[in-house]
Amino acid sequence: MDTVKIGKWAFVAGLVIAVLAGIFLQPDWAIWVLAILGVIVGLLNVTAEDTRGFLLAAIALALSATALNTIPVVGKAFELILPFVVAFVSGAMIVVALKELLQTARS
Repeated sequence: MDTVKIGKWAFVAGLVIAVLAGIFLQPDWAIWVLAILGVIVGLLNVTAEDTRGFLLAAIALALSATALNTIPVVGKAFELILPFVVAFVSGAMIVVALKELLQTARS
């Protein structure tokens, strides 16, 4: 199986686990699994061309996650799911940011 397929499946699995863990289970171990899947996605899915857009979107998600919790009716669902999604995205964001820093330092 090539790395592109592994990265795509890690992304899909991360989103599914984040939503299911947020809605149904709320397990502590899910944060660690999602962070590891995020690292895999960051290593395999985010290309050099996508780096800045990905980092901008990830920062926007992380900063707006708490604000989304205040939306009436759907705010409770966001409150349950978003911490897991943020853990997933943060794992990828750390890897992508480090890759970008190393690339910048080489230039």
